[in-house]
Amino acid sequence: MPRLEEVANVALRVPSVVLLDLLYRWDVQAFAELLRPQQEEAPWRRRALWHAYYLGHMLCVGVLLLPVRSLVRLYLYGLTLLLLFVGHQTARDYLRHEMEYEFQGAVYQDPVVLSRFMTALTGQIFVSTLCALLMKTKQVWLFCAPLLPLLARLCGLPLQALPMVNAFATSVTVVEVLYVAASHLLAPFHLAAAVCREMAQGLEMYRLVALAMSLWSQRAIPLLFLVFWLVLFTLQIYSFLASSNSLLAQQGLLFIFLSSVAECCGTPYSLLGLTFTVSYLALAVLNLCKFYLLGYDAFQNGNVMHRGVTEGVTLLLLALQTGLLDLQILQRTFLLSIILFIVVTSTLQSMIEIADPIVLALGASQNRSPWKHFRSLSLCLFLLVFPCFMAYKIARFFHMDFWLLILVSSCMLTSLQVMGTLFVYALFMIELFQDAPLEKTDEIIYYVNAVSRVLEFLVAVCVVAYGTWESIFGEWSWMGASVIIIHSYFNVWLRAQSGWKSFLLRREAAKKINSLPRATRGQLRDHNDVCAICFQEMDMAVITDCGHFFHTGCLRKWLYVQDTCPMCHQPVKPSATEGPQPAGGERAEPEPIPEERAPENADAGAAGRARTPDPSRTAEGGESSWQEQENPALAEPSRAGLLPEAVPHGEGEPMDPAQSRTPQPVSRGGCAPQPRANPGRTALLGTPPPPEWGGEHGGGAGAGASTGFDSRHCLS
Repeated sequence: MPRLEEVANVALRVPSVVLLDLLYRWDVQAFAELLRPQQEEAPWRRRALWHAYYLGHMLCVGVLLLPVRSLVRLYLYGLTLLLLFVGHQTARDYLRHEMEYEFQGAVYQDPVVLSRFMTALTGQIFVSTLCALLMKTKQVWLFCAPLLPLLARLCGLPLQALPMVNAFATSVTVVEVLYVAASHLLAPFHLAAAVCREMAQGLEMYRLVALAMSLWSQRAIPLLFLVFWLVLFTLQIYSFLASSNSLLAQQGLLFIFLSSVAECCGTPYSLLGLTFTVSYLALAVLNLCKFYLLGYDAFQNGNVMHRGVTEGVTLLLLALQTGLLDLQILQRTFLLSIILFIVVTSTLQSMIEIADPIVLALGASQNRSPWKHFRSLSLCLFLLVFPCFMAYKIARFFHMDFWLLILVSSCMLTSLQVMGTLFVYALFMIELFQDAPLEKTDEIIYYVNAVSRVLEFLVAVCVVAYGTWESIFGEWSWMGASVIIIHSYFNVWLRAQSGWKSFLLRREAAKKINSLPRATRGQLRDHNDVCAICFQEMDMAVITDCGHFFHTGCLRKWLYVQDTCPMCHQPVKPSATEGPQPAGGERAEPEPIPEERAPENADAGAAGRARTPDPSRTAEGGESSWQEQENPALAEPSRAGLLPEAVPHGEGEPMDPAQSRTPQPVSRGGCAPQPRANPGRTALLGTPPPPEWGGEHGGGAGAGASTGFDSRHCLS
């Protein structure tokens, strides 16, 4: 039943839209001019004509907005009235045949008269029973008035009296209809009052926009106009094919299709129907693309921009801007072909947005399923060839001008984007079969994407410039100006802002990477861990201010997205001495101790500074750290990265905080032991950790595991 109610909610509203479309097509002014001789005798007829015209619009809109149950009840009453009319028309035809036959005897005395009588009687009984079923009543006699002429003929009344009986039966039916109409005379007012109360409550609860959206969904407006336009288009195609059999051979299937579509968008109602039809077709194509690439898993998380809305809105805006409704049928056909070309181009762009991340993820995920790769590559090849074919066809069909050049260039940009996607996919596949990652893969990917984005930006700028030129020196309109403003914001300003922001992020990341110190071989040996980003061994690495080791390329890709350390989330800032470090791997000198954090005991501070390790000795890798020299227990730290708590520290003197910044052996998590997180180190050193090591930034192996990812997934 819910499914049947949904079907009735759409099907029963289609006649109202059809009547509105017919009223719009009806030239009431021309019809009034034809009635001018009669209007001179009766001037009220002209006013009555216009009143009937506006009343028809109001009734159609009122029926269109009725609730579905009230709509069903209205159709039941109308169908019952139609059946009663059929019953009286059948009785009138029966009497006409009887009067022509002129048989005065009983009906059972003549086989022809008997056969005609039985046929009419069976039809009248069926009509009366069906009316009782529609009105849900057992009083079938209320609908038996059309049977009176047949009963009079059966009783043997003269043939001359039968028309009077038929007129009486018609009068009885009219009285019944007037009685039912009078009893329900206040029903429209009660319904209007109920609608007003619901609207008032909706305005209090949801406001006007939410109320409009509720009516939009309850009345199924998109599906309603879709069905209306499909019915209109089917009738138009049938009339084209039925008019001449040679029309298809003369003009071709494509021209007949475009002409039928142009004929079915000559009114605002049919244009809305075409808009929703295009939206549903685009949605079906995009869903088919998702299903072809991913199967049933593609429908779990849908993008709101991939629901066909963009294509429908594009068609509606272009039709309103170009004045499609005011053109003749031939001009409308050619203009509509260009608009549909733009819509198809937009659909192909949405397909690229769907296929691009899937194809790149397939190449980067080391998935070796041939069927998945074949589906992705076949769709990419289609998106590569079909836009070029469209551009070739439209260039042959129309005269090339600046506007058409922009359309053709948009198609070529679509193919260019697919070529960039295939190029990156090929890089990933080559890297898949290599033992080591390719150098500067992310840079190549960035430049490939940058070329495509720059060309798209230039085309958008040309569109805005051409539209502005037409608005200033050509025909200006509010619709054209609004389209130019929207296009300038979304396709020019936002693209330029996004590209500039990406460029600044990459430049800042490169600046930070070049300023960070490089780890020496001894530091890497003492670190003895993998890169926390890609989980690969480190032959070369950079050291952040917080003491964490990363591959140079991995950290650069990370900084393209965030400007914090992947391990402890502290901001990564350029060092005081900017510029790349020497290739020999000399480690930067320890940072000086701030004056406010210097030890109170100067002798202890001097002793602490005396224990500062020699960088040359550390670089050679042949000497142990000063902590291992004074505390042999530190030479074998636990694998968890925690130092023993019971080891005494020399003579109890405090340790210089600057010396505690020397990298220590760490766990496999990729993070040096943090002084603030180790109570044992606090007991060992005899002093609390410095204030800058407070507990607001976390680190450790857990952080490294949570932030690790494959470097090929970081596509800028």
